[in-house]
Amino acid sequence: MRCVIAQYPFDLTRTGVLASMKGVRPGLVTGESVTIGRRRYPVKQVGQVITRQDPRDFTVGEVTRAMTRLGFTCHDRPEAAPVGVGGPTPFHTASALLGGTGPVAV
Repeated sequence: MRCVIAQYPFDLTRTGVLASMKGVRPGLVTGESVTIGRRRYPVKQVGQVITRQDPRDFTVGEVTRAMTRLGFTCHDRPEAAPVGVGGPTPFHTASALLGGTGPVAV
């Protein structure tokens, strides 16, 4: 499939993208992502690998459109964790878990 990314034409194929991403460790997904094989990669990382360009030279939209046309599943930004889940434990709760009595007044 012929597509234009950062004003340069590329002939991309699904098998070519799979081969390019083989052995590449996925970066931390904080924004849009694409599932390639069984792994989920940041869109900018995929664009950088398949185009060999600096990620600042192309947009997420350009790569997302190309990956979608090739049949890969693209994802929007991940949802934020609910408040109170996975965050830091308040001092009095942590102290109680450790058998303490909580904060000490001076």
